[in-house]
Formats: sequence, structure tokens, C-alpha cells
Amino acid sequence: MATTARKAPIAADDIPNEGQEARDVNPKPEKRRNAFTELMTSKKPKTIPPETQSLDPPSAISTPTWRSLKRNPYDPRDGLGEYIEHPEKNPGGRVIQYDDEFVVIKDKYPKSSVHLLLIPRDLTLSRTHPLTALSTNPTLLSSIRQRVTSLKALVASELRRQYGRYSAADAPYQAALEALMSSDDPPAPENCAALLPPGRDWSREVVAGVHTHPSMNDLHIHIFSRDLHSECLKHKKHYLSFTTSFLVQIDELPLEDKSPRYHAGDWPSRDMHCWRCGRNFTNKFKALKEHLENEFEEWKRE
Repeated sequence: MATTARKAPIAADDIPNEGQEARDVNPKPEKRRNAFTELMTSKKPKTIPPETQSLDPPSAISTPTWRSLKRNPYDPRDGLGEYIEHPEKNPGGRVIQYDDEFVVIKDKYPKSSVHLLLIPRDLTLSRTHPLTALSTNPTLLSSIRQRVTSLKALVASELRRQYGRYSAADAPYQAALEALMSSDDPPAPENCAALLPPGRDWSREVVAGVHTHPSMNDLHIHIFSRDLHSECLKHKKHYLSFTTSFLVQIDELPLEDKSPRYHAGDWPSRDMHCWRCGRNFTNKFKALKEHLENEFEEWKRE
């Protein structure tokens, strides 16, 4: 993309629902919504008439163009294109934040209770294999690492919001927060962290990485909670794609030239092991799925 002055990321609170105009950058004061509450809330997208859709690039983008990428609107593998091209339209209500360089969305088919995708908007990178792009472009990898660190913190905060009240390790934090916010003069939210005990380290429950053979055509990075608790986790390949060498974590990058990590091997034939206790379920996905429900409840209460 053309070089422009970097703008601060636009958060979920500042993104309109699909079909709405973008809000004034200087709106009248109003009560802000909780961004974490909104994180997992998705509204059914409205149908946009074909004549209102555009394949033309923003004026700042010249080479390659949106047309030159030849995205197929009927190919699910090209489904990330609409978020790259027009994140301000918030397709499907899934956009979390965006700027000129990246867009962050909630995965349409999440494999965990919190599952985000970080998508570069540079069209020269869009069709690059993630392992190649992140192993040969130090500048890109550095930028991705910074974004991933921020998004891990966001996912960790969402996990605390959803499950903190169940967690034994987070109990001191939750009790102190309740007392602090119930006081006669509660501090501003941004000042709370320094006044609270650490509680459970939810960031340890977050994983970030790329697939050796991505299911989507556009370059993207997965940031997800490791619970693998989701209705969209429907079969063995889904599970193995996030628990075997098929997933290369960001901390493993860059890969050396000819590294064996470029090839996941015969990963679909591998046994399924519980991510938490290690129990081997071989090919019995239904049994694993039932087991994961119990593990999820135990994991929440740690």
C-alpha cells in the first residue's frame, strides 16, 4: 500500500454496523460501550445490493489493484478480501479494529471461545504464503509481533471478562476490583490495573500462529484462546490444525531456509490428544469433544 502517516487503530466502539455511515470523528459526548462486551457480539449483516459493491481500490492503492487479485466472490477462500478492502463497513459485524496497515476481525468460524484474525492490508502481501512472508521480511515480522502482543492482551482481557468470576486464581483480582469499583470514589478504568493484584495470567491462555497450508487465500494470523471450545470445532482436522505442527506459532518465526517446519507432514492422520491433559483419543472425535466440555469447565476454574 502507499505510504501514509500511520493512524491510531480504530477500535470496535468506533466502527458502524454494516450499511451505516462511519461516525463523525468528533461526535457529541455519549456513553461508550464496553469494547470487551462487544468483542464477541455479532449482528447479522445486511445484504448489500450488487450495484453498491465496488471492486475498485481506494485512491491511495495503485499496485496491485483489487481487480488484479481477481477475488472470486463465490469462493469462500477469498472471504477475507472484503475486510481488507472496506473494513469501515464492518462486514458481518466482525471488525474489531483497523488502520491503514492491518484489520482485526473475529473469526467467522471460531475454533475457540475467543478467536481473532490479524490481516495485513498491503496487497503486495495478500497472496504471500505466511511462512514465507514472516520468515523473509523482518520488517513485517516485527510489525506482526507488536500487533500480536497487543491482541494477546485484548484476548486475555476478554477471557477475564468471560471467565474471571469462575477462576480460583483470579479470585483476589475479582474481589479487589469489586471493592474498588463499589467505593464512593472509584478510579478511572485506565487507573485500575495499578491498584489491583495480578490475579490469573490470562495471557498464558492465548496462542498466536499461522497455518502451514492456510484455508483462506489472504495472509492472516490466528490469535485464539487455547480452550478450543466452540460449536465450530466440528471434526478431527479442525482440532489437529490448531494442536499439531500444522500450526506454526509466532514465537517460532522466522524459520530457517529449508526448515522442516515448512511442511507439516501427514498431520491429518495423527492421533488427537487433549490439549490440557494429554489423553489420546486416536480418531474418536465425538469422545474427544465430550471430554473437551469437561476440560473446559475445569480450565475455567483454575
